[in-house]
Parts: sequence; structure tokens; C-alpha cells
Amino acid sequence: MTVGREGGWYRGDCHVHSVCSHGGELTPERLAVEARAAGLDFLTATEHNNADTHGTWGRYGGDDLLVILGQEVTTRTGHWLALGVRYGRVVDWRYGVRDGVIDRHLDEVHRGGGLCVVAHPHAPYDSGTFLYPYQGFDVVEVWNGPWTSDLPWQADNEAALAEWGSGLAAGVRQGGWRPAMGNSDAHLSGQIGVPHTVVRAGELSTAAVLAGIRAGRSWIAGSADVELSFEVSAGAQRVCIGGQLESGAGPVVARVGVRGVPSGVVSLHTGAGKVHVASLSAAGVGAVEWRTSARESAFVRVEVRHPGGSMAALSNPVTLL
Repeated sequence: MTVGREGGWYRGDCHVHSVCSHGGELTPERLAVEARAAGLDFLTATEHNNADTHGTWGRYGGDDLLVILGQEVTTRTGHWLALGVRYGRVVDWRYGVRDGVIDRHLDEVHRGGGLCVVAHPHAPYDSGTFLYPYQGFDVVEVWNGPWTSDLPWQADNEAALAEWGSGLAAGVRQGGWRPAMGNSDAHLSGQIGVPHTVVRAGELSTAAVLAGIRAGRSWIAGSADVELSFEVSAGAQRVCIGGQLESGAGPVVARVGVRGVPSGVVSLHTGAGKVHVASLSAAGVGAVEWRTSARESAFVRVEVRHPGGSMAALSNPVTLL
């Protein structure tokens, strides 16, 4: 499905379930209603191992809501998201890490132009812990559902973020890195969009949105109330999230703007860990500036947390060359 809208930043939830998934209580129509109410521009229908809703989404999408077809592939040793699958196509899920077949199924999705996403890698239930190597996957879902929760099935987002952060430092050094994304994994009313991924894309279309996610031109928001801007500059050069800045040995300035996080805390992170911290006003509005160089920092990324420590926003990095 393609929705004709000019390029910009688009908010979307790429992990949602309807009544066609185990535990899902929402019809596709209701999911579309709640997605619009949550301020989303797109969603991906990711039923558990079926394509039962593929034929219904044309009635509920529109110029204001792009629907991307997908699937949650629930294997015996980890779940993953296939985003942008072909109409009616179901990716096989009946295997585990010891079967040695995961690459075949990733290739199938890639040949169709789709993305493969590691889903909630530290979920505390049977098959929820992700045991496959990340090689071959395009993106990691580091934020799944509420950041913290008392629910026994809640994914450990802090563990997923720490693991991704360690891999990011190594990936940047080796000339490549795997972007992060966040999704609600919605099954019930009121869950969709908490969190969601904000993607910079040339237009609101499946191909453009997936390209933005693949390139890491995105950040994760806890709700549509949260706004984040992040750019890094050197002289006249300016790049935003997911970009590369060729700064040489000269000074680099990172600038962050935040709205919607009252009394929140902004932190900047590099391969050395957390390198700068600043507080937001009680109104939740603030700007942060920090200086570095490519010699000191191979990349810079941003976290914004609420006063209690739960995440409000999280960016992919800008890399420095």
C-alpha cells in the first residue's frame, strides 16, 4: 500500500496484533482507529504466523494511515518480525536455532524487499529469549511495550538496550551497525503506539518507510507527546539521526531538542558510554549542546528518560568519520 504524502518524519508501530493472533482482542478496524488516536502515520500488521488480516487492511488504511503487511515469526528459540512481506505470504516458524535454517527464511523476506527484525530479545517466557546470532537481521527491537512493567511477560528492555549498545560500538568500528527500533507489541486496547518508531522517509510508502528504518534514520518515542530533534554538525556540515558526518579531526557539535518530558534527563552516549547529562525543565522542554570530535567519538546517540528512570525517547546514532 502506498500513501501519497511528501517526505518528513513519520510515526509508526511495526509490531501489532489483532484477534487473529493468540491473546489479541482488537479487530483490524479497531487497531486502525486506535493507531490514528495515538498519532501514528503507519502501522505493520504482525500476526503470529498467519496472513489472515492481509485482505482486510485496504478498508481501514488511507491517506492518513499506511498499513504495511508483516508477520511475527514465533520460532522455538526466539521471535522475529518480517516487515513488508508479500500479500498472503506466511514465513515458516517451525524450527529452532539448532535446525540451522534461519538464514533461508531471512533470505526469503529480503528477496521480497522486506526487513527482518529481532523481536523482544529478552522476553521472559518460553521461546521469548532470542538465541539466534544477530547476523542476517536488519534491525533490533530494543524497546517492546512499556519500558518497565509488573507483568510477568514484559520484555527486559534495559537488557536489550545494553546488548544493542555494545554491538553498536563494535559495528561502527567495523564499518556497519544494526539500527534499533521500538514497538508496542499491542494485543489489547490502549497499547498501540507505546512505544513507536519515528522514521525519516522520502514519502509515506512501504518502500520509503522500510528504507528509513533499514538506514537507522529513526528514533523511538514513548508516546506522540514526546518530540526529539538531534543533529550533529562540523562547520557548515549538518547531519541528523542515522547520518554520517565527515568531520576529519575538527570539532563536532551535537545538538538535542526535546519536548514533552517534564523534568526529564537527557544523556548523550558514545563508544565510551554515557558522556554527557543534562536536565529538562518542569515544562519538559529543553535544548542540549555537547562538543566532541571524530578522534574522541566514533558515534553519538541520545537517550531521554523520565524522572523515575523509564525511557521517554531513544535515538539511533550519528556516526563520525
